[in-house]
Amino acid sequence: MKKIILTQFFVLLAGTLFAWYNFAMEWVAYSNKASCTIGCSAGTNPFLTPCFGGAIFFTIALALSIALLRKGK
Repeated sequence: MKKIILTQFFVLLAGTLFAWYNFAMEWVAYSNKASCTIGCSAGTNPFLTPCFGGAIFFTIALALSIALLRKGK
């Protein structure tokens, strides 16, 4: 069971980093008023995009996974 929780942690960590990276790229494009190359609309508020929602979801899931890992010790 410990291996599954550890694998889950690393998958969520990778997903969280990827989601926040995409959100940061959207934020930079929005701040520079440039076209975004990762799929968002130019001029769209980055806090209203699916990348922000995904980043929040992955962060919450990662926090829960960390809590599981700590409780298991």
